Amino acid sequence: MLRTWLAKEVISMSPIHIPPEWDDNDVLYFEEFCTFVRTPQRTARDWKRRGTGPRWWRINGNGRLYTTVAELRRFLAAGRRRESGDE
Repeated sequence: MLRTWLAKEVISMSPIHIPPEWDDNDVLYFEEFCTFVRTPQRTARDWKRRGTGPRWWRINGNGRLYTTVAELRRFLAAGRRRESGDE
């Protein structure tokens, strides 16, 4: 757990963990993804526009945006590698 001091308060941050029972082929809609990774939708849309976030698809090419649990795992693992300097 990471602790940081901000305005004389201790803020505890815990890493995001994907439940082990989630199947890699399960679907996460855009809104669910943003909630899960605790990121504003505007930020996730910017990632999508720049091609730096997870891969997205649309149901039948024109429905709601979605990604898969496997893609979420890849995205989170890439972030951990960047933080630890492994890339």
